[in-house]
This record gives sequence, structure tokens and C-alpha cells, in this order.
Amino acid sequence: MELKPQETTSTGPELNKNTVEKGMSPHRIALKRFMKNKLAVASVVILLIIIIAVLCAPLFTDHNPTKSNLTMIERSPSAEHPLGNDSSGRDNLARLLYGGRISLIVGFSAMVFTLVIGVTLGSIAGYYGGKVDAIIMRATDLMLMLPFLVLCLTVVAILEKVTVGILVMIIAFTSWPNLTRIIRGTFLTLREQEFILGAKAIGVSDIRIIFKHFIPNAIGPIVVNATLMMATYIIVESALSFIGFGIPQPTPSWGNMISEAQSIRILRNSPEAWIPPGLAILMTVLCINFIGDGLRDAFDPKSNRR
Repeated sequence: MELKPQETTSTGPELNKNTVEKGMSPHRIALKRFMKNKLAVASVVILLIIIIAVLCAPLFTDHNPTKSNLTMIERSPSAEHPLGNDSSGRDNLARLLYGGRISLIVGFSAMVFTLVIGVTLGSIAGYYGGKVDAIIMRATDLMLMLPFLVLCLTVVAILEKVTVGILVMIIAFTSWPNLTRIIRGTFLTLREQEFILGAKAIGVSDIRIIFKHFIPNAIGPIVVNATLMMATYIIVESALSFIGFGIPQPTPSWGNMISEAQSIRILRNSPEAWIPPGLAILMTVLCINFIGDGLRDAFDPKSNRR
């Protein structure tokens, strides 16, 4: 009696997943995976609440964050001043909200400028290779030899006055090497793919190949690193402001608020002066990092995370 081999059929979650994702664009698949990450989605909601709060600061307080009032120095919280006043009589709630604008602007702007520099240099090095790649990589290695924070402190110390724009430029021009190496590695991998070789064979220009084929296929690493960089730069701005090398007074920032409250007397007697900005930094950075983790899993085709 002849035995027929049993037919095997794929059932279960794997079949359902393949059926649903069939025919969807890579970006829609990534979005679908990201929406399944509850922690990342919750982080997006919390981060949006923080952004809306700092952008709509005038709706929550009528006080000027830079105006001193000598009669209100280190006053305890009240109905008019929910978070009390600092050592110069300025309203802590106003400084928290308006300072959030500065911290987020520095983090976002520095991230954008770093992306421009890193993606440009990494694209050129990875696409053309040869001597161009060697020159860019030697410059990258030289920058990586210098400690990032020490380099920032050195440049800031040389300048007489630091503004938001100058601080953004300093952070961007001292932190591009890591992203450059990541983009270069991604481009080196893509350069040997058949669709790239086919585009070159039919005479497509280099600029068109880079923008139409390379960068869209490298969008995953770019987006993930952008979120993580923004979180890092918020911490860097806060750290520089805390030690007196960041945004100068009386311009508010979360780092400046913590710096003002570092005396033992204020730490013990006025926790409302330093706990809110500390929590604001913690929540913002955690949310951005969780979003970055969610994006990393969403863009990684080998990820099995639910």
C-alpha cells in the first residue's frame, strides 16, 4: 500500500501576519508594527502633551519667565505661583514651561543639523568610496578621538557669549561622526544591490540614485538615530546649562532651573524648584528613547517583538 506524504500548511499567527502585510508598502508595515508597541504609542501621547504644554505656555501662566521680583524671592507655592518663585523672584511655573521650549528647540534643531551633516557626508563616502571615502573617514576618526562633552566645553569656553543658535551649532558640529559612519555602512551595503546596479546601468544620475533609492532604503536607521540623538542633545543642553556653560541667565531652560536650585538650602526647603524640571527632562528623554526603540523594531524586518 503506497503512503502519500502529508501536506503541510502554514497556519497560525505567521500566516495571518503575512496575509495582512502582503501588498503593503514598507512604510505602512513599519507603521502597523509601531502601533502594536503600546509603550512607544503611549510615549508619543505623553511627548505630545509635553510639547503642547510648552507651546501653549501663555495659556497656563501670565508671568514673565525672565522678570525678577525682589519681593517674591524664594516664595512657597501659592495660588498665583503654583510652583513658587526662584532665588531671583521669578515664577517657577513660567520658567518651567518657557524653559521647555528652549530645551526642546535645542534638542530638535541640533538633531536636524546633525542629520544634514551626517547624512550628507555618509552618503558621499558610502556611494563614491575610494579616496573620497578615505578622506571623510579619516576626518570622522579624528573627531571620534576627541571626547564629545570635552570638545563642547572647549568650544563654549572660547566663545564670550552662548546663544541658542550657537549652542545648536556647537552640538551639531561636534556630534556628526557617529551618524556619518552609520549612514556610510548602510550605503556600502546597498551599493551592491541589483536595483542600484540596474539604475547605474541605464544611466540614472548619481543625485537621483542617492535620493530615490539609497536614502529611502536607509530611512529606518536615519529615523531611529534621529530620535535617540534628540534625547541625547536635550541631556547635553541640560548638563551644559547646569554647569554654567549652556544657555545663560536669565533665559530659562530646564538645565538652568536645576542649576539655580543646587544649593543645599533650596534642595531641602524648596523641592518644587528642582523636582519639576528634573521630571520634565526624565519624562521627555524616556519618551523619546521608547519611541526610538519602537521605531527600531518597526523598521527591522527580522524583529519578532510584539
